[in-house]
Amino acid sequence: MLGPRYKVEASFGHIRDLPKSKLGVDLKTFEPEYIVPEDSEKQARLLRREAKSAPHVWLATDLDREGEAIAWHLADIINVPKSKLKRVTFHEITPAAIQQAFKHPREIDQDLVNAQQARRVVDRLVGYTMSPLLWKKIRYGLSAGRVQSVALRLIVDREREIQAFVAQEYWTLEAALEDHAGHTFTAEVIQHKGHKLEVHDGGTAEKHRAALADARYTVKSVDTRESSRNAAPPFTTSTLQQEASRKLGYSVKRTMVLAQQQYEGVSLGEAPVGLITYMRTDSLHVAEGALRQAHDVIASEFGVPYALERPRHYKTRSKGAQEAHEAIRPTDLARTPDRVKRFLKPDQLKLYTLIWQRTIASQMASARFENTRLDVDAAGYVLRANGRKVLFDGFLRAYFESSDEPEKEISPLPDVAAGEELKLLGLDASQHFTQPPARFTEASLVKTLEEHGIGRPSTYAPTISTLIDRKYVRKDARALVPEDVGFVVTDFLREHFPDIVDTGFTARMEEDLDKIASGTVEWAPVVRQFFTPFSKRVEEKTKSVKKSDVTEEPTDRICPKCGRPVVIKLGRYGRFYSCTGFAKGKKGQPVPPGACDYSEPLEGQREPQLEIIEGEMCPECGKPLARRRGRFGPFIGCTGYPDCKYIKKTQQKTGVTCPECGKGELVRRRGRGRSMFYGCERYPECTFTARELPGKDEATPGKDAA
Repeated sequence: MLGPRYKVEASFGHIRDLPKSKLGVDLKTFEPEYIVPEDSEKQARLLRREAKSAPHVWLATDLDREGEAIAWHLADIINVPKSKLKRVTFHEITPAAIQQAFKHPREIDQDLVNAQQARRVVDRLVGYTMSPLLWKKIRYGLSAGRVQSVALRLIVDREREIQAFVAQEYWTLEAALEDHAGHTFTAEVIQHKGHKLEVHDGGTAEKHRAALADARYTVKSVDTRESSRNAAPPFTTSTLQQEASRKLGYSVKRTMVLAQQQYEGVSLGEAPVGLITYMRTDSLHVAEGALRQAHDVIASEFGVPYALERPRHYKTRSKGAQEAHEAIRPTDLARTPDRVKRFLKPDQLKLYTLIWQRTIASQMASARFENTRLDVDAAGYVLRANGRKVLFDGFLRAYFESSDEPEKEISPLPDVAAGEELKLLGLDASQHFTQPPARFTEASLVKTLEEHGIGRPSTYAPTISTLIDRKYVRKDARALVPEDVGFVVTDFLREHFPDIVDTGFTARMEEDLDKIASGTVEWAPVVRQFFTPFSKRVEEKTKSVKKSDVTEEPTDRICPKCGRPVVIKLGRYGRFYSCTGFAKGKKGQPVPPGACDYSEPLEGQREPQLEIIEGEMCPECGKPLARRRGRFGPFIGCTGYPDCKYIKKTQQKTGVTCPECGKGELVRRRGRGRSMFYGCERYPECTFTARELPGKDEATPGKDAA
């Protein structure tokens, strides 16, 4: 797009970051200690070399805070005179957008950089001071985070609402009716003798049904009115994630990966071009040129009546919507899904279609309806039927927005007049129970986080991924269900660090970051105001809180083996009953003197669902084998565990012939230190190993690989 005078090189994301091995923040000044990670050193040297010989260096990273910070890091690493540096931003990777951006370069926005630094430092301080505390007081490998912990609390609180919910019985009565022309419809009983009808048991429902069976049914009133409905606005990051989850079943992470691919560019039989605008945004603005094109495309694809005379503009409600200037839209609306489908993979096409339809619909005429409310009188009872007729489908011709609750379809009602007598065809009394609140899905969690002002477009996907990866929650179909450790961590943080899991506190932190980005406040004082009381509390809780107070719950049970009290403990796979003198000997060794090995699953504890492998039996006990998940990932083991501890050794083949024996195939294995290496499948006959997968013609043995 730029032509032969330019050379384009990538930084591959953050080329500089805080060190992983230590805190990396000066606790007096909060100055970060940035390093170039080992795996980025080679690229850093290349960029330095290219920048040194170039007359100008254009920093073209993403247009949000994170992109601005990457540009700032790059400028520091390549170390060229400031006069050589130019910063450019764009919302889409198309020739016109790129050329326009390069005509209007600017300097690096230090306020955006400082906002990113503040967020990074606060998150590092929370993670690197809170996580070790969780390791000591609960178990190793846990983590806490400014946004992550609030999201977990929302999921846990919802689960407790569900657990505490008590279902209430209620009944509804519906009548099937027919008018004089033979048209049928149903109406629900809503009143009896001027009062709302509420039925809570079958006996009462049957009495009302019997009374209605002999009643005369007459149309009491017919109320008809017109209404209109506008289309939903174009996508922001969160609404795209929600809609892709509801309509396509995509996870938040998968949606962002597919969107990134289409933003970066797809080959349409020529040079790659970006199909959509920047996908991390909370703005609803659409460029005027795109609005004009939308009018022409709508008139061409759907007809002139569907196009608006004037473009429809949407006002962004989010307080912090200032990191990007456009909603997510196709870069060229003339590229209809049909015209690009041969160039896209199926999942890419589905997401592109969703974005195209939503953008087009947002600029289409409103849908118009005729709504009818029909009331029927029957011996002191009032029955109601609601109907809807589409007068003009408008934007619904292209797209309709889904919701977490399925929308009830409303059919048109027959034309009847007040006083008209109706024929009763049948009565139905139906039993129902009130339902608990629904568990969070990825879509509804993102929506709630956004409503509370928690996190920003770039944080939703990694936050949910972390909760799942850390085993705080699991996905049951689409629902996010908290695990036992999720409850324990949330309760610990709620009791000892209420600010960390408080939605208001986290939202206020986001507002402070927005103020830093706008240059209103300095970033270091914001960090100090948060960290000073926080660090004191961490130090205090480290000394005062006992692990047993967090992970153990007393019971009135007595150990059947030794007579000591029994407690409920949190284990690696959930909670269980355990003797207070519980201890196990090392593998193959007896229980230590004075200890007791009594443990028992908790009543009602969720048993993991095992996927039985048909036709495969344990060679040691003869029971079926199943796919299981352990501390180090998935494996195949005996269903007779813990009585039988057989584990099937699996080998991940590579298709490369062993260069030493020439007979076996190299397989991927894990060493004692959990590091990966490659070895011959004929081991122990052939002992060849290598740290890297050799080519088909050569191999480099690894001396200590095994």
